Amino acid sequence: MNQQEIEQELVRGLAPIVAGRAPTLTAESTLTDLGIDSMGLIEIFIFIEKTFNLKLLESGIQREDLRSIRTLASYIASRIR
Repeated sequence: MNQQEIEQELVRGLAPIVAGRAPTLTAESTLTDLGIDSMGLIEIFIFIEKTFNLKLLESGIQREDLRSIRTLASYIASRIR
């Protein structure tokens, strides 16, 4: 799975999590702009674990990897290759 496919999957999977909080959801969307709080972040991590079989907390993810959907997709792509 390449980064663009991961971005698309993240956008699809995050849509229900951010529903009503953000008018648009794109790969450039930042998690802050989407109104993601700590509970939302946990939901995102669970989605990623189930979808990509990647445990983010155990993978060494850093705050900068969570800036946007694109940076998160890049991080995931680097870990699942």
